[in-house]
Amino acid sequence: MTQPAPITFTDIATDRLASHAGRVALIVAPGGKLPSGLPRGAREAAQRALDSKAGRGLKPGAALELAFPAGMAADALTLVALPAGASVAEARKAGAAIGAKLGTTHTLVLAGGHRRAGDIALGIALRGYDFSVYQTKPAEDGPETGPDPIPQSVTHEADTAVLADAQADSAPDAPDEPVSEKARVTFMAKDPEALAKAAQDAAAVAEGVFFTRDLVNEPANVLTTTDFADRLKAMEEIGLTVEVLEEEELHGLGMRALLAVGQGSESPSRVVVMRWNGGGDEAPLALVGKGVVFDTGGISIKPGAGMEEMTMDMGGAGVVAGVMRTLALRRARANVVGLVGLVENMPDGRAYRPGDILKSMKGDTIEVVNTDAEGRLVLADVLWYAQTRFTPKAVIDLATLTGAVIIALGHDNAGVFANDDALADTLLSAARAEGEGAWRLPLGQPYDALIKSRLADMKNTGGRAAGSITAAQFLQRFIRKGQPWAHIDIAGVALPPGATDLAPRGATGWGVMTLNRLIRDRYEAR
Repeated sequence: MTQPAPITFTDIATDRLASHAGRVALIVAPGGKLPSGLPRGAREAAQRALDSKAGRGLKPGAALELAFPAGMAADALTLVALPAGASVAEARKAGAAIGAKLGTTHTLVLAGGHRRAGDIALGIALRGYDFSVYQTKPAEDGPETGPDPIPQSVTHEADTAVLADAQADSAPDAPDEPVSEKARVTFMAKDPEALAKAAQDAAAVAEGVFFTRDLVNEPANVLTTTDFADRLKAMEEIGLTVEVLEEEELHGLGMRALLAVGQGSESPSRVVVMRWNGGGDEAPLALVGKGVVFDTGGISIKPGAGMEEMTMDMGGAGVVAGVMRTLALRRARANVVGLVGLVENMPDGRAYRPGDILKSMKGDTIEVVNTDAEGRLVLADVLWYAQTRFTPKAVIDLATLTGAVIIALGHDNAGVFANDDALADTLLSAARAEGEGAWRLPLGQPYDALIKSRLADMKNTGGRAAGSITAAQFLQRFIRKGQPWAHIDIAGVALPPGATDLAPRGATGWGVMTLNRLIRDRYEAR
């Protein structure tokens, strides 16, 4: 998997600024003094840049860059504006301004005594992500143009893919080694030992985010249901207990809704259960993720334009996997179980059809009116299984569930639905603290009436009106009475159309930081 750029924390030594080869970045407060170690030519150029209209207009976290600064061995000098009283979000954005330019060089960062140094470092790590494993050579014209180009260096070392026989010939071979050197960062700050110790949990978060991004970015001919399950099983090496339920077991459990979605695919359906037991005898928090590794829409096939992005329809499962990885790496003092339903929705002679009536694991019957409303069928069975097996203290599911949530909230906020105000409030507070947009949307009986079926207990979609809400109402029918539950529709935030503050264009890993904070603040033993 892709690893964050290694960051080494050291004491401040301004005499290193002139001789450092690679890149140098300075955290500069408005009106603040430049460090004494800058050679005269570089100092004069930097001060002129800061005094210019562009420099004076820099917002917190924004940067100016000077190429080949006079008297310095560095290729570039980056001046990052950050006031002493900066917020967490501003500090991470400042780090991201550095991380976006890491390339394959050694970057020296002077943060001085800034109180948000840890968040600056996390921003560097998160924005330094680069998924270019399938690019066999660098772009001839350099980094792609646009407001926020993606670094072209290859810093991803892919896990060995286990491919289904039917797809092996079409899948690219993952390289055994990266084709270029990886970036590294030396971070100079006051009390580097304390900063390095505090950064350990942040490093676990960054690795969890990268794991999620990798999963979402992978093509479906590599990330089959089998390969996905194998990657999760491999996390036993870091302390998780991982169980893979095969189709025969799913039949025995009565997961007919989930199995119906995958029956048109050559890839077998799976349910993977990941357990982290760091909280003694406490009932666990259950995280449930939709893992549709590719979604054609099935018989209700999607339009061709943009269908290539349906490799991201396993985004909910990817977030659950990233959170579980983070918890294991930081040895969280909580009990959490992560469950993901892995299927592929394909049109085939064996595929399920509009008009079919399915019986869920719970026993409720579902009339299928659109096979492209498949994620809720997967989640229905996995949600019921999570509750009946683990009796969790709360359940949170994540899914790239509806296009309707994008119409409602765009790409800046995930849609949150909940039957428990305390859980919803804590979840939204965690999202705000981590700078991940989330907005609560309503539930209610009038919406529930829209999924009433003439033939079965319910139908799997209520049509275009309030589409994200009726999807949540469907899921709520598979939540036991009195069970605290939240549903997060991440369709708009999992793979936005452009770069974000902390991620290049592509998968964001939205939700790993929010859920990790939620677990730390609400469920972790003190």
